Amino acid sequence: MDSLQGGDSRYLKRRVKGCTLEVHPTDRALVVQYEVEATVLGELGNPMIGERKECQKIIRLKSLNAHTDTSSLARKVVEECRLIHSSKLHEVEQLLFYLQNRKQSNDIQEKKCISSQDFTPYTGVELDEVASINSIDEYVDLLYEDIQEKIRGAALIFQLARNPDNLEELTQREAAIGALARVLREDWKQSVDLATTIISVFFCFSSFSQFHGLVSNFKIGALCMNIIEHELKRYDLWQDELQKKKKAYEEFPENPNLKKEYEKSFKKYHSLLTKQEQLLRVALCLLLNLAEDTRTELKMRNKNIVHTLVKILDREDEELLVVVVSFLKKLSIFLENKNDMAETLAVEKLARLVPCDHQELLSTNLRLLLNLSFDTTLRSQMVQTGLLPKVSSLLADEAQRQLSMCILYHISMDDRFKSMFADTDCIPQLMKMVFDCGEETMNVELISLCINLAANKSNTKLICEGNSLKMLMERAVKLKDVLVMKMIRNLSQHNGNTKSLFLDHVGDLAAQISEEEPEEFVIECLGTLANLTITDLDWALVLQEYNLVPYLNDRLKPGSAEDDLILEAVIMIGTVSMDDSCAAMLAKSGLVPALIELLNARQEDDEFVCQIVYVFYQMVFHKATRDVIVKDTLAPAYLIDLMQDNNAEIRKVCNNTLDIIAEFDEEWGKKIQNEKFRWYNCRWLEMVENRPLGEDREPFLYGEDGESLIGDRDTLERPDLFYSGAAEAFEEIDGIISADGAFSPEFYTGFQDGELGPTGYMSSLSEQFDPVDRPLSAYGFHPGEEFFYNYNTASR
Repeated sequence: MDSLQGGDSRYLKRRVKGCTLEVHPTDRALVVQYEVEATVLGELGNPMIGERKECQKIIRLKSLNAHTDTSSLARKVVEECRLIHSSKLHEVEQLLFYLQNRKQSNDIQEKKCISSQDFTPYTGVELDEVASINSIDEYVDLLYEDIQEKIRGAALIFQLARNPDNLEELTQREAAIGALARVLREDWKQSVDLATTIISVFFCFSSFSQFHGLVSNFKIGALCMNIIEHELKRYDLWQDELQKKKKAYEEFPENPNLKKEYEKSFKKYHSLLTKQEQLLRVALCLLLNLAEDTRTELKMRNKNIVHTLVKILDREDEELLVVVVSFLKKLSIFLENKNDMAETLAVEKLARLVPCDHQELLSTNLRLLLNLSFDTTLRSQMVQTGLLPKVSSLLADEAQRQLSMCILYHISMDDRFKSMFADTDCIPQLMKMVFDCGEETMNVELISLCINLAANKSNTKLICEGNSLKMLMERAVKLKDVLVMKMIRNLSQHNGNTKSLFLDHVGDLAAQISEEEPEEFVIECLGTLANLTITDLDWALVLQEYNLVPYLNDRLKPGSAEDDLILEAVIMIGTVSMDDSCAAMLAKSGLVPALIELLNARQEDDEFVCQIVYVFYQMVFHKATRDVIVKDTLAPAYLIDLMQDNNAEIRKVCNNTLDIIAEFDEEWGKKIQNEKFRWYNCRWLEMVENRPLGEDREPFLYGEDGESLIGDRDTLERPDLFYSGAAEAFEEIDGIISADGAFSPEFYTGFQDGELGPTGYMSSLSEQFDPVDRPLSAYGFHPGEEFFYNYNTASR
């Protein structure tokens, strides 16, 4: 090359090719990508040596704002930048328009608090000189001097690293990065300022995922974990030393030296604490960035990062707490970390930060609590630490309202805590928000929380204060709002004064029961009406006026509608059957055979079976319908079959119904008596009937001639098997042994239901036939669900 320059070469030709324009990914700037082609020409003008290099130029647009004239600015950019041809004026204008209207992404906004630009060096680290990328070698040389010079060199490199445009250049200087890592590893215990400054440099790299490999290569993350652990131990020693001096001063307050020493130590403690918390903040920010990789996060978890973070929650520095809570929020989505937080009682420490004046800390804290509130045990801890009234008070803060409602919704899912809402100002605020919605779509978290709270009797009175129920009904009926109607349905299930408030709305509800209305809405209206077990309500008039009997009859046909609607129709029939005239009206309409047909079709569904049997139970109370049930249908036979059902609720309702039938019909009474006897004694009878004859035969089961005492006769026709020899001893116990020595049905019923009195039998027949409550349905059941990830199953 030298020889060419000396003789043969004439001149160097330089050309710029392939100019393209892009917008800067984060800043308001244009990026010009171009290629420079340099060619050395010989004496005759022929190319001798050529080289190409890709380059870029960043045009920062500091004056660009919402009011800037992009056309004028585009012309100015093209005129001043010779790399951009005038033909690209229109393209420049379009890019400027995009930059003018571009908003910051959610990720950038979320990380704003931990941006490298926000870290300000300590007073002792601030420098008057401005760092230059061309002097990087001089700054590296300073890292080999004494501590103060090392701090100065690290601070100058930190100045460069705070500018993202310099990071790529710094990565090319492996000696500089290696020197920083070496100094941090060897000298971090000697100076907090030095450790903080060097970690800040690596934090700048960790803010971009493409540099995570560089940071991990020097094991900066593991070193930061060790530094944090060491600093926390130092903090405990400072606390112990300060407490000792405080105790000595308090014991001898008249000693001025002790007072002076304590005040001096207290001042020094706060100075050290300020520097230490800055070090902890930048180290945790670096670890938080590296934790984007779940494999790295798992390594931190194995080093007890959760225990470390929870311990730092006792600090008072709000900026440090923002980073700690942000880190815990990220970790909380994994099951193992959630369990660690439960073990370390993190909720108790988080509760003291609610509420607080630092809005970002409060918002991040609520997000963490929301993640933890998916766990039942942690929800209990939240209530025990008094978070319920605190979070309820945040409903008045519009910025925190959504998060607060979500947390309250999770707490309201637990029946143990629903009644506690009545002691807070939560319900009045929620009702105000509901009514402020007018006819607009209601926030789903808001109405969901109201639905849960309405399921508790203590809250119902507060919800229904004034004209609240009337306003809810108006909205539900006008907008066909299914969720509001669910809330009303929950309100209607509670006995007491609030149930009578529904008398004014029975007509509105009944008018919605038609095929023209949305099925989901009709289901809720039917469920609400079915809850209205009010003695003053004339159900016969309601059925006639709104022609509900044909509708209910049609819904009982299998497959006529969704199962939920059919089930609600059955429950509704059970409610209105409590009225004598209604029961007769339904029986005449042919409804009982339809119920039996439905029972056959849904015999495997315990919910359907239980509610249909309850309808039969209500109908046998009335003479008119009792005769229809007993004499004109096979309902008693079905009930006998269900007497041994595996479902305890079905057995209970079935036995109560059979007892009433047995009392009023002699023929069925005997069948029921025999069946109950066989059921309770089936194992003994099976042993007696199947025992083989032989030498080892039971002597008490056979006569002297070897003839079986049972023989071929019906077992129930052998009174001697009922211990007739001891019958006289039981003659005084009325209700157990009848005149012929047989057990009465009420004995078996009482035995099964555990209702035998102290003498072993039912005290009176009337107690046996007291009306039972309607069986509970599965409405409102919440299936279990796993909400947390697991490191073993998380995608890498």
